Amino acid sequence: MNTDELEEAVYSAERKVRGMQTKLHRWAREDPDRRFDDLFNLVSDPAFLLVAWDRVRGNKGARTAGVDGRTVSRIEVVQGIEDFLDEVGSALRDRTFQPLPVRETMIPKANGKLRRLGIPTVRDRLVQASLKLVLEPIFEADFLPCSYGFRPNRRAHDAIAETRHFAMSKYEWVVEGDIKACFDEISHSALLERVRRRLGDKRVISLVKAFLKAGILSEEGISRETHTGTPQGGILSPLLANVALSVLDEHFDQHPGGHHSTDTVRRRRKRQGEANYRLVRYADDFLVLVSGNREHAVSVRDEVARVLQPVGLRLSEEKTLITHIDGGLDFLGWRIQRHRKRGTARHYIYTYPAKKSLKAAMAKMKTMCRRMDTGQPLDSLLRQINPALRGWCAYFRPGVSSATFDYLGHYTWWQVIGWIKRKHRGITWKHLRHIYCDGGWWINTEHRELFHPGRVSTTRYRYRGMNIPTPWEAAVD
Repeated sequence: MNTDELEEAVYSAERKVRGMQTKLHRWAREDPDRRFDDLFNLVSDPAFLLVAWDRVRGNKGARTAGVDGRTVSRIEVVQGIEDFLDEVGSALRDRTFQPLPVRETMIPKANGKLRRLGIPTVRDRLVQASLKLVLEPIFEADFLPCSYGFRPNRRAHDAIAETRHFAMSKYEWVVEGDIKACFDEISHSALLERVRRRLGDKRVISLVKAFLKAGILSEEGISRETHTGTPQGGILSPLLANVALSVLDEHFDQHPGGHHSTDTVRRRRKRQGEANYRLVRYADDFLVLVSGNREHAVSVRDEVARVLQPVGLRLSEEKTLITHIDGGLDFLGWRIQRHRKRGTARHYIYTYPAKKSLKAAMAKMKTMCRRMDTGQPLDSLLRQINPALRGWCAYFRPGVSSATFDYLGHYTWWQVIGWIKRKHRGITWKHLRHIYCDGGWWINTEHRELFHPGRVSTTRYRYRGMNIPTPWEAAVD
């Protein structure tokens, strides 16, 4: 199959898959108690497998092999896409498909500790991607608006905008939730029980269970069984984690003074000295916003711990904090805090890059400049730095970020200048500016200039509230 034929086949398959997903989503929304049967045929359907392959091929990890040593490119060259998809489809249909253990690798976290990342084989990634295409439209019909992580059409900026919106509406006390090793400790039995509420196809449930129980092969070559958790790195893991963590969303949806309460009920509770609550969740990071006092926040923190216990999860006592909006909090890389506006007596909620995020960006710039061989041209260094700076600024653009952008821009400028001075020992400022700044002060080459964060204009992210459609609702419209 040549490139043009593959693109045409993928386009045709995507239209078929989108149509089926739209039906699944509509049926799930129209009947919240419906249990879906005969989904396994969709998972093994050639169209679903082809779209799944396109997603796997386009992921960053396409060049990373699992325990079988095969990458996407190797499969394309050695076996061929058609033969590979036929082989996987046949294995699914005749029930001989069995997931292999994930290859464990340890990656550094921002705090210096290590985080486990599980890398499934390409074959397993393909089946997980097909499973996700089938299951996501169904579970999205049940997921509540308060969660934003790893969901279509939703992003971290929505979670930040919602936090700011309710903080301005007198939800001033905040429980900053931190779940211990969430992806490692989710109870398989509790998760599968929640999956069975929507799925009646035992073959699909067995396939999900097989992925959960696939096991881990450590960096030392030691095999371990998996009795809990969903390995980070798997395509299906974020969806399954959301299924488990939705117990929290459902709890606050029906909580007295929670999401489902009317304005009249909230006002009455306020007059009676009772609190109102809002949950904002992004995967396993969440905030409980409390319109009340600190005692109410302490009480709801203990309540959250009890809600999470049946799904095998625990709150970290050290990292689960109770803060007031005047003291500020860090969430998803942002600092959210109420300040007095300079020159006035008015106070506003401001969002801007957290110090931890800025330090991480600075460390990244420093590392790039230290690791780049001074024998390379400056253009090679700028090709690495510019995309990183551009992406960081794009994330923090909808906030009060101008001062931070200026600071990061000048810090990066000095790091690049240091690299140039190591490249040309004893170079004078006049000579450096003539060669690398065209006689001015900003660094550039024949092909590009150093990206300047300080020139990025900031904006305001519009709070979308409940008006975030799923891709399948948009398809219906």
